[in-house]
Amino acid sequence: MTELEQNIKSYFGVMPEDSLQVVSSHFHLETLKKGDYFLKTGKPCNKLSFIKSGLLRVYKQTESKEVTQWISTQGYFVTDLSSLLFQSPARWTIEALTDAELYTISGTAYRSIGSLVPNWHELEKLFIAKCFTFLEDRIFTHLSMTAEERYAHFFEHNKELFNQVPLQYIASMLGMTPETFSRIRNKQLS
Repeated sequence: MTELEQNIKSYFGVMPEDSLQVVSSHFHLETLKKGDYFLKTGKPCNKLSFIKSGLLRVYKQTESKEVTQWISTQGYFVTDLSSLLFQSPARWTIEALTDAELYTISGTAYRSIGSLVPNWHELEKLFIAKCFTFLEDRIFTHLSMTAEERYAHFFEHNKELFNQVPLQYIASMLGMTPETFSRIRNKQLS
C-alpha cells in the first residue's frame, strides 16, 4: 500500500482495494516552494491535498491582525473544506512555510468519485465527521484550558514545529499574543 493510500484510509476509513486504487488514481503529486500559495482568501478552493512533506499555514487577515487557524504537517490534509464542498469563496489563505510535496485531487475529480466508488458517500461522511470531531476537540481545548495548558498540550504533541515555524504563528493558533506566548515559553524553559 502506498503512502497516499494509507493517508486516504486513515481519513476516509476502510475501503476495498479496488475502490482505494480508484480514489488514489485521481491524486497527482504537486510541489510548492516556500512562500507559494496553495489558496488565497476569496478565491474558490478547487482541490484537496494530503501533505507528503513540508508545512502549510492556514490563516486569515482580519482588519487588525493575521490569525493562524492551523499549521498543516506531513500526513494531514489541507483544503478549505467549506469552499471545496459548497464551491463558495475560500475563507482561508494557505501558504507554504517550507518547500512542500502534496498529493492533490481536483474538486471536480473529488466530486466525481461518488459515481465511481459504490460506498463513497458513506466514506465521505466519515471523513467529514473526523474533520468535525477534530474541530470540536480544538474548540474544547481553547475553552477548557488556560493559556499555559494550551501551550503545554500543543508542545507535547508538536515539539518539532517549535524549531520549524515562526513562533508568532503558533501563538496565534493557540489564541495568544506573542508576548503571552513568549512569557509562557520562557517559564516552561526555566
